[in-house]
Amino acid sequence: MFRFWGSQEQQEQSRAQDSSSPSWYPPSVGSSPTSSRPSTPGSSSHGSFSLSSHTTSHVSPSEASGIINQLKDKSVDELRKLLSDEDAYNQFLLSLDQVKMQNNLRDELRNETLQLARNNLEKEPQIMELRNQCRIIRTTELAAAQEKLNELEKRKEETMKSLSPSSFLQKLQEAMNKTEEDSEALHRQLLEHEIELGAFVQKYKKLRNIYHRRALIHLAARASSTG
Repeated sequence: MFRFWGSQEQQEQSRAQDSSSPSWYPPSVGSSPTSSRPSTPGSSSHGSFSLSSHTTSHVSPSEASGIINQLKDKSVDELRKLLSDEDAYNQFLLSLDQVKMQNNLRDELRNETLQLARNNLEKEPQIMELRNQCRIIRTTELAAAQEKLNELEKRKEETMKSLSPSSFLQKLQEAMNKTEEDSEALHRQLLEHEIELGAFVQKYKKLRNIYHRRALIHLAARASSTG
């Protein structure tokens, strides 16, 4: 009886020391009744999960299972040290494969970001030079090109206007009037005996053929435009 009582008293003292030992864990972990007593590999599953409750809140079930398996292989003293020693906990955390992968990914992204920043800084003089060239083109070459474009647009409008049906009819009418005037002038020359009859007949016939051909074209063009 005496030995059993002594052993019980030692267990209570040991529990009192464990509960009074300082812990750097947050209240959600350190204040839990089971978190102050690290579970052994043969203890219940509830005690095993109490140590990893703070860790598994942001990992998948498969990753959490791997972490728990690593914790099961540790002794009671090692588990107590993880609870009370922040450096030991951080060292264990950094040894996990999941954490290593995240750290490697973070380092790669940081290095790539730094490299992109360096490349941008190296290209800054070229960017400034291109901006200056664009400014020069805008103020000089672009103005000359715009002026030439306006001139070509004006010539295009004039050409299109001259090729319009109304313009064509007007020019054809002017040509008909000119042929009619030449015919009358030739007839006056005959009346005033300024030209021989044979020469008059040839020239007058030619002028009248030109006039009537243009008149027919004019008539056909008017009918086509109105139709």
